[in-house]
Amino acid sequence: MTDARESDLDAGDPLPAKTPGDRRSTVIGNPAEASPEDHRVRRLLQHTIDLPVLASAVQAQDPADAADTLETLVDGEAADVLEEMEIKNAAEALSHMVGPLAVSVLEDLVRDDPGYAAALIEAMPTDDAADLLQLSPDPVGEAILPRMSDAGRVVLRHLLAYDEASAGGLMTPDVLKIREEMTVTEAVRAIREAEAEEETQYVFVVDDENRLVGIVSLRSLVIAGPTERIADICDREVAAIPPDVDRDTVSMEFEKYGYLVLPVIDAERRLLGVVTVDDVLESIRAEGTEDAQLMVGAGREEMVFSSTGAKLKSRIPWLIVNLVTSSIGALVVLQFEGLIAEIAVLAVLMPVIANQSGNAGQQSLAVTLRGIVLDQVNERIAMRLLLRESAVGAINGMIAGVLVGSFVAAISFSTGTETWRLGVVIAISMTCSLTVGTFTGTALPLLMRRLGADPATASTIFLTMVTDSISFLIFLGTAASLSGWLG
Repeated sequence: MTDARESDLDAGDPLPAKTPGDRRSTVIGNPAEASPEDHRVRRLLQHTIDLPVLASAVQAQDPADAADTLETLVDGEAADVLEEMEIKNAAEALSHMVGPLAVSVLEDLVRDDPGYAAALIEAMPTDDAADLLQLSPDPVGEAILPRMSDAGRVVLRHLLAYDEASAGGLMTPDVLKIREEMTVTEAVRAIREAEAEEETQYVFVVDDENRLVGIVSLRSLVIAGPTERIADICDREVAAIPPDVDRDTVSMEFEKYGYLVLPVIDAERRLLGVVTVDDVLESIRAEGTEDAQLMVGAGREEMVFSSTGAKLKSRIPWLIVNLVTSSIGALVVLQFEGLIAEIAVLAVLMPVIANQSGNAGQQSLAVTLRGIVLDQVNERIAMRLLLRESAVGAINGMIAGVLVGSFVAAISFSTGTETWRLGVVIAISMTCSLTVGTFTGTALPLLMRRLGADPATASTIFLTMVTDSISFLIFLGTAASLSGWLG
């Protein structure tokens, strides 16, 4: 079965992605090895910005470096520089820019010249253009799409119809494909005429109705005789995915089988596009940062460069939720106001127990979330996972409780007071609190997934509510029940 995997390549074969040879001789990570173009751009930025001169220098940079340069400009300067560049170079640079900044630049371009903005979008790789328009406000797309060519508009609308977190949202429709009835000579000619910009290791084979038939490697084309038919040399066992598969599943398929590329097909096996490994890597990186932000109640799409209004809109709701949930812990403490007034040292030790319980819960939360992402956690092992994490919490709680309790007891004996008994209360409370913390940290993402929500969504907010409230209740409740013994 041919799956376009890394294992199918010889050591000297190029991968279908940018290779180190695509850049000038340089040592990555060494500033001294920067290209002359990069040095020139830096000098220009340090002194004055002459747009035509700067545009010429940026155009000579690698597209990724050009994007970095554009991201340092302010107040519409990036849009002005792009307008001075050749359309192809400008499109490549824009496609490499960070999402929110690229959106801001595109908005500037639409205000200045919507026709140029449409031409720029049309010159971009189709999947990158669709991603950028999905991030942009609706008025931007409404200004650009009518000004595009009919063919370009149809393709973009088709891609925009897919969920950005699905295989359809990840795929590019720019596929190098040949017909099964072709001879090898005709196929090679078609590949040359296609002028594919990306390095290609495999070519997809389709029938006259664009249905995926098979896959053929360039090696096979070179070895085969010029008159042999593609139908006779292609491998017909091809792994493929439908467009509605979520990106987590796509990522796991790439990781599990080492794919470099996967075709996307519809219900009739018509070839819609391909998902490449670089798209998957970018998706994994984006999802990782999204999950990190969701865990603390920040917006999924929020970035460093997001506007103040966007940041407020995404954060305030969860801050209000956090305010409500944290008040639950305050109400628990209020119930023991008299006990705290009688034994003031309890107020000093409360944060210690709550902090330990919270940290233990965060550890379990992180491990469980990782297991969910890697598809290692299912309904069958959920209970076993809960019991194991709770046991780990109990053991860690005993160890931490003995350490803190011994410390309190040591201080008590050294000062000649009778507070050593409080060390026993701390040891008991620490054990119980960490058990609850690890159980909650494991149960929360499992519950969120069961409810159909993102397991990472504000998980730390709810975890903190539970660990603080329960640890306060356990500690103060234990102290209250043993208050006679504590003296």
